Amino acid sequence: MNRLSYRIAGAAIIMAAAGWAGSAQATCADGRDRRVQVINETSVTLRELYGSNADRESWEEDVLGADVLPPGGIVRVNWDDGSCACIFDFRAVFADGSETVRRRFNVCTESVWRIRD
Repeated sequence: MNRLSYRIAGAAIIMAAAGWAGSAQATCADGRDRRVQVINETSVTLRELYGSNADRESWEEDVLGADVLPPGGIVRVNWDDGSCACIFDFRAVFADGSETVRRRFNVCTESVWRIRD
């Protein structure tokens, strides 16, 4: 391969990577606010928090990452995954191993999810 071929191949790889990164952070352009305040109204620390478009068959990544949500804690999460979906399923996993699931939450019309005992 000559130098020009390497440059063209390199440029193609960079453009493909940029396109992939852009789609991974895509947002819906419908103007709807998909941010939801999640309030831990339980007596147990929330260790993991998942939300997935209700049309998906598996949970997306834990939005808390290395953080936790203590009792009484509040976190605001933007659930916009670029699909323009409004109906999401949520899963909260607590430090004691218990969990709660909320199905079919409309992130376009509801702005607060209160997790209670």
